[in-house]
Amino acid sequence: MKQDYKLINNTEKLQYEFHINRHVPLIEYIVNKDGNICLTHTEVPTALGGKGVGTQLVEKTLEEIGNRGFKVIPICPFVAKYIKKNPMWKSIVAEGITIR
Repeated sequence: MKQDYKLINNTEKLQYEFHINRHVPLIEYIVNKDGNICLTHTEVPTALGGKGVGTQLVEKTLEEIGNRGFKVIPICPFVAKYIKKNPMWKSIVAEGITIR
């Protein structure tokens, strides 16, 4: 059964994160001058690799951003690939951004 992790927006470190035992998978971000959230880097500790943690982190991060009414710029290749595979998230991608 898949674990359901709680998303934390660590505004001090500018990252969305899960706390799983002593591990902290994360997505780093910056907010640009237009108020868009640029997701720059995703990191999942090796001990958690292959368990769907990164995918759940991206899903919950995109959900949080969308619920807050922001647009996303997926600079991180992992996030961009996820959005490409799940086109329902294209609605929160900032205008003028193309995902290849």
